[in-house]
Amino acid sequence: MRKKIYLITLFVFFLQDLFGQCAMCKAVAEEQAEENGGYLNMGILYIMIIPYIILFFAFRKKIFGFLKELKKAGVNGTS
Repeated sequence: MRKKIYLITLFVFFLQDLFGQCAMCKAVAEEQAEENGGYLNMGILYIMIIPYIILFFAFRKKIFGFLKELKKAGVNGTS
C-alpha cells in the first residue's frame, strides 16, 4: 500500500513535466512533418525497442529456462 501511495505522489509531482514533454514532442513532430516525417518514426521505434532489448538481456536466463521447461512439459507454440 505504501508503494502505491509513493508512486501516486511521484506521478502527481511530475505530471506537469510529463505534459510539457508532450508539447515539445508535438512541436517537433509538426515541424518535421513538413520536412520529412520518416526520421521521427524511426526515432520513436528506436526509443520503443531499447527497453525490450535491455530487459531481454537482463532476464535471458529466466526466459530460456522457462522455454526449456515448456519444451520438457510437451507444450508447443502452435494451436
